[in-house]
Amino acid sequence: MGSTGDYQLLCLENPLLDIQAEDDQSLLKKYELKANDAILAEDKHMPIYSDLLSRKHHLIAGGAAQNTARGAQYILPPKSVLYIGCVGQDEYADQLRSACDKAGLRVEYRVDESQPTGKCGVLINGSDRSLCTHLAAANEYKLEHLKSPEIWPLVQKAKVYYVGGFHLTVCPPAIMTLAEESAAHPEKIFIMNLSAPFIPQFFKKPLDETSPYWDYLIGNETEAMAWAEAEGGELKGKDIKEIAAYIAGLPKKVEGRKRIVVITQGTDPTVVAVQGEKEVKEFPVHAIEKEKVFDTNGAGDAFAGGFVAGVVEGKSLEESIDMGKWLAKLSIQELGPQYVSCFPQTSCSFPIYHSPPPSNSFSLLHHHLR
Repeated sequence: MGSTGDYQLLCLENPLLDIQAEDDQSLLKKYELKANDAILAEDKHMPIYSDLLSRKHHLIAGGAAQNTARGAQYILPPKSVLYIGCVGQDEYADQLRSACDKAGLRVEYRVDESQPTGKCGVLINGSDRSLCTHLAAANEYKLEHLKSPEIWPLVQKAKVYYVGGFHLTVCPPAIMTLAEESAAHPEKIFIMNLSAPFIPQFFKKPLDETSPYWDYLIGNETEAMAWAEAEGGELKGKDIKEIAAYIAGLPKKVEGRKRIVVITQGTDPTVVAVQGEKEVKEFPVHAIEKEKVFDTNGAGDAFAGGFVAGVVEGKSLEESIDMGKWLAKLSIQELGPQYVSCFPQTSCSFPIYHSPPPSNSFSLLHHHLR
């Protein structure tokens, strides 16, 4: 395909400002949270954001698909990626715009004046982290915005649609509109991310409605297992390779393009199943020296960003996966997926990254929900 810098990639999900702080498990216990989990905040969780802000903290432009969009733009030529979601009319929204502007990412937010910009509490404990999200304005995205005269021409112009599964809790009609638009134009590609175990567990019906449109499905092993458990039947007791192959073989609207399912497994190889192919392939993670690992939060989003950039550029499946692993490796050396190593508002030439790892290195890629 190749990116021509005319916003060929459109991403949709929930823009959030991450409030990230170290936790000695005291907040986990106080708010009855689990390590390595992602939930939507209930009333009992609302004070957690003040607790995080009272500690040494970092404010980071977040939201899984927004992280992915910035990552893809980091690799692709300028003006390649557009991100859509809903924010409030406040300082947090201004911070999100500023971060995206520095990354060269175009955002077209719907602004909701009744709700504040959404936020996500990120509790870090070593390599573990727990996410507690208050969607607020992000929960107010409307199909009317997607179909507005200002936005719809951008939808029609895009060649690849990427949707984070978290948006299934917000506006399924917007997701289905993108899915149907891709099916009506078979040259377009629809990519879905499972995002978190609670999506297939509690939002199975809207997730299933999108499945015939998946050209690519991305997730991790925890999410794949949750999907299989929710699906039930013959998937009971199956391993990740069998689950990936099953998902790849689900009925598909556009039959001319084989569905590809990509399941990351942390330090274990990434599993890839292709519709109609018996062999389920595995791709080892990239190695990194332990002392270079700084923060694994959002590395899954970074993997998706690199992978999707490869899809936009028409790279092979193997190259796209390698690009995802490279960007995830870069991300864990920074504070969250900020991609600060490249010059702002310029594309980052994809480097030569195949040199042998040092003998004392180990493999570490984020395998959780973000």
